[in-house]
Amino acid sequence: MTTVSYRTIKVDNLQMFYREAGEQHVQTLVLLHGFPSSSHMFRNLLPVLGERFHVVAPDYPGYGYSESPSVEQFAYTFDHLEEIVEKVLDALQLKRFSLYVQDYGAPVGFRLAVKHPERIEAIISQNGNAYSEGFTSFWDAAWPFWSHRNAETEKPIRSLLTRESTVWQYTTGVRKKDHISPDAWTFDQLGLDRPGNVDIQLALFEDYRTNPQRYPQWHTYFRHYQPPLLAVWGKNDPIFGPGGAEAFKQDLPHCEVHLLDTGHFALEEDGEVIAEHIIRFLTTKV
Repeated sequence: MTTVSYRTIKVDNLQMFYREAGEQHVQTLVLLHGFPSSSHMFRNLLPVLGERFHVVAPDYPGYGYSESPSVEQFAYTFDHLEEIVEKVLDALQLKRFSLYVQDYGAPVGFRLAVKHPERIEAIISQNGNAYSEGFTSFWDAAWPFWSHRNAETEKPIRSLLTRESTVWQYTTGVRKKDHISPDAWTFDQLGLDRPGNVDIQLALFEDYRTNPQRYPQWHTYFRHYQPPLLAVWGKNDPIFGPGGAEAFKQDLPHCEVHLLDTGHFALEEDGEVIAEHIIRFLTTKV
């Protein structure tokens, strides 16, 4: 398997961390992580895909090894995350690439695709939602928080930042819990427990309300540009249900949808299967 490099680059006076594998002269795949993870979620996928592609996985501000300015110093919105990721890709001189989006990576990646459709070769969505059909009862507590944020409506959101919730995200819906490495949730929780990080996560979760508002814009992009799309989805995900995967067919009738018998962080249990799908898809569709 290809060696992974661990690098930083400065954009907007922020030290941004990213993982990189593969030769730059071949197809590029940009991996955009979800909450509460980082590029660490791709630790096993990078060396496999690096055999065939050039792969880059950045950490957003406030996540992983990238800088974490306070909410007073940095506007934690999905618009701003997209801008920073775009500047990282520009600094690396990546002109065209495919996107892998999971969870928070979807609103970041789909914003980028709408802004620069000419740069997107294909999209892989792994529990990266773009349709109301994907929402589950998990989101019931979000609507009061979005409509009126106060100490009471914050309580269930703050509970998402605990170790118990992080473990729940990784283990709910999986076939065998003892096959999920505790390294995954331990690393994520270390990030959540850093001083000031709770405020960062609350700010981003509050801004998440802007994402469903963008869905019609993303659907228009899908219909107009028809990017090749592969959905590899943990069908037992308690956060984004399989309806979110099937819904891509509304606007992308030629997309591929594979529902896997696992949960939200599908790479933990089905990384090899997902890698095989990606390699086949990108080598035949792009």
